Amino acid sequence: MDIEDTLLMIPGPVKVAPRVLRSMSRPMISHRSGEFGAIYSDCIGLLKQFFETQNDVVIMTGSGTVGMDAAVGSIIGRKDTIVTISNGKFGERFTEIGERYGKVLPVKFEWGTPFDLEKVEAALEQGAKAVAMVHNETSVGLTNPAKEVGELAQRHDAVFIVDGISSIGGNEFLTDDWKIDIAITGSQKALAVPPGLAIVSVSPKAEERFEAKSASYYADLKAHLKSARKSPVQTPYTPAVPLFFALQEALHMASEEGFASRRARTARQAEAVRSAAKALDIELFPQVNEHSHYSNTVTAMKMPAGVTDDKLRGGMKKQGVVVSGGQEQLKGKIFRIGTMGACSSGDILRTIQTLELVLAKEGQLRSRGAGVEAASKVLGV
Repeated sequence: MDIEDTLLMIPGPVKVAPRVLRSMSRPMISHRSGEFGAIYSDCIGLLKQFFETQNDVVIMTGSGTVGMDAAVGSIIGRKDTIVTISNGKFGERFTEIGERYGKVLPVKFEWGTPFDLEKVEAALEQGAKAVAMVHNETSVGLTNPAKEVGELAQRHDAVFIVDGISSIGGNEFLTDDWKIDIAITGSQKALAVPPGLAIVSVSPKAEERFEAKSASYYADLKAHLKSARKSPVQTPYTPAVPLFFALQEALHMASEEGFASRRARTARQAEAVRSAAKALDIELFPQVNEHSHYSNTVTAMKMPAGVTDDKLRGGMKKQGVVVSGGQEQLKGKIFRIGTMGACSSGDILRTIQTLELVLAKEGQLRSRGAGVEAASKVLGV
């Protein structure tokens, strides 16, 4: 099938609107010009609304992992300790990053299971300069309790670092209200921009506790903040200028829709996928409780009995719909559908219809049309 007819329903990179793609074809400009500074400044103003923050925001060229690296490396030195909380692949990435810069006190939970907040607090009681967690664990489709961990971080005077890469703009994410000192997202998720930009908000508390000299040269938040405060606004190093064009256009699209309206749409679409899964007797993967919830940006489901990963995802791809599989120990055991950014109701229904076709081919569809009907009811179409 032609790539232009392929529907990308993975949890990032996501489908990019034609309007955003067209913006990238503008003539190149100098990254030290007033024109570029105006674009960067406009993006910062809109991103503060996106992040629900009054804190400073910087935009770095690189994947979301660059933002994670910058957050940890700017705060943690060799003698410092960071508590890292994980229940999936990207929480574990914080542990790996922390080990490059200082001492790590990891609080690990089984993938897809909720945090035990008592264990988190017990770790913080041992003394730590910072605590890092993933708000929306993309690998398992679980939204973790940032608000509650933020309260613990504040109680123990630790810098609170949150990976909001697959969360900000899709799930509720209240940077200031939740006392998040450093929040991170990536352009290719709910912003629906091509990959290549990491966006980081930094609180005054975090800035006060920066290492005098970060071990990282490029990912030093001090340098990025210093340049972002210049007139015109700049980046410390040459940025991916066309991605700034795309980011500005995507932010204006989100603003036109309304940031709250976009989050509500994303939540509705995720609920439609979950309802379809229930109607098709497909079990959701993560465990939830009063603090942890199913993600609104990615739904993780157990592989249906009698169907292999190759048959399910391969079959859907042949029909022009691409969904994600499990990662590492979950490979072949789960599949994931992304619902964020420019995703439409039509995209959801096409995805569920394609899933039904594959299940029918594999002899595992109990009720034809049940998934589409369930999703349609939630979507109101």
